[in-house]
Amino acid sequence: MKETVLPENLSGVHIHFVGIKGTGMAALAEIAAARGAVITGSDVSEHFYTDEILERLGVHSLPFSAENVTPQTQLVVRSSAYSPEENPDLAEAERLGIPSMLYSEALGALSRTAYSAGICGVHGKTTTAGLVGAVLKETDLPAQVLAGSVMPAFGNSCVMTSEQFPAERGRRYFAAETCEYQRHFMAFSPKKIILTSVESDHQDYYPLFSDIQNAFIDYICLLPEGGSLIFCADDPGAAQTARLAAGRRPDIVLIPYGEVADGAYRVSFGGAESGCQRFSLAAAGGCVLHVPGRHNVLNAAAAFALGCELLKEDGRNPADYYGRLKQGLASFSGGKRRSEIVARKKNRFGNDIIFIDDYGHHPTAIRTTLAGYREFYSGCKIIVDFMSHTYTRTAALLEEFARSFSDADMVVINRIYASARETASASAVTGEVLARRTQECHRNAVYAGEFSGAADIIAAELSKDAGPQFPGGYVFVTMGAGDNWKAGQLVLERLSSGENREDKK
Repeated sequence: MKETVLPENLSGVHIHFVGIKGTGMAALAEIAAARGAVITGSDVSEHFYTDEILERLGVHSLPFSAENVTPQTQLVVRSSAYSPEENPDLAEAERLGIPSMLYSEALGALSRTAYSAGICGVHGKTTTAGLVGAVLKETDLPAQVLAGSVMPAFGNSCVMTSEQFPAERGRRYFAAETCEYQRHFMAFSPKKIILTSVESDHQDYYPLFSDIQNAFIDYICLLPEGGSLIFCADDPGAAQTARLAAGRRPDIVLIPYGEVADGAYRVSFGGAESGCQRFSLAAAGGCVLHVPGRHNVLNAAAAFALGCELLKEDGRNPADYYGRLKQGLASFSGGKRRSEIVARKKNRFGNDIIFIDDYGHHPTAIRTTLAGYREFYSGCKIIVDFMSHTYTRTAALLEEFARSFSDADMVVINRIYASARETASASAVTGEVLARRTQECHRNAVYAGEFSGAADIIAAELSKDAGPQFPGGYVFVTMGAGDNWKAGQLVLERLSSGENREDKK
């Protein structure tokens, strides 16, 4: 194999993306295309929401095949889900001696072309990246932001590029969501880092909490001398990790945010009403956010802090931009699969039904997200369809999962979504085991392994009169990192067919 590099000038460079439908991969393809590269890509045939991004680029995802890679291909970028031993595109690239690099390596190479900020944490990094983009969009900084989901604030893209961002090299700022799994973020070159949270996760790779914490510490220590760590003081794991990193690197500037933080980014929570949350920052005063959950207020504080710190780096006075930064926060409406409202309906009793899809797949994310819905959608009956992701995570956090649904009025548990990196035989924990344990902690939890059965149960519940106890009607949430959003589609179909039957009576 030739030495793997990302050319400084991408104009006319033919790059083939293996696994191009992945959110990060599609975002990289978008950035590369904007810089003049010729893009091809391959992936599975299943439709993903990133297909719309690729269509706008004029890229048609091809089935995996050795024929996709030719001597004219100059670089291959691959998802970590694929290897030359199993993927024909990568095997052909290896045979032809065409350089290949992981997504994380390509992202790292991009980070070295700008003054870059990495956004990391077990929870909240995608939404925080979206908020960073919404905030920087309102400034006149030459900035580009990459998030791990489609963001309406980015024009239904995964990438926000400001009008001032130079096409060629020049003063530019780049912020990106960076992933802790398998230490992928170690390829990134950050000047500043946002750290949202640290706790046990990815147990197949980080069996112990100390393992994942050490990965975050090592990432923080990539900061240059005097680099800044913007961390959530309210998250015990993030606060401890910041202290440990500072012990190794006393030169790092620690910038806390949160309710218990000292300094400019101390948060004071207000109320949630009429579809918005109100809060204050010590330095900037009152702010408004139109997505639910106190955790998202903290994410907004992190984005505001990074915006201010980049303005300082550019020689600006952040106080002159407070109004614009607040406008960016207020304009943010979430991201794909992040408390995404996918439909609104009424049942035959006139009850409102809000359909939400959310990626929350860790007990902490489930608990904080549902608590946010309880406050944001006051007076609504909350029904959750949950699909746990990976057997190792479910087994390691079984008790935490079982106790995480306290703010839901009804919980339907699906089978576990298997990862390619593990098998069901590796664990005694199944979806049924999780459901039984959840039933011991929750007054109304049931198991429906397949989506069709789950949809029958949920559609029947949503067809009832919510009653005076729930004047706001229903909030129905499909939650998890699997594909149980399909259950939500089936529920919509069930309700729609039920309406048609009522109309014919």
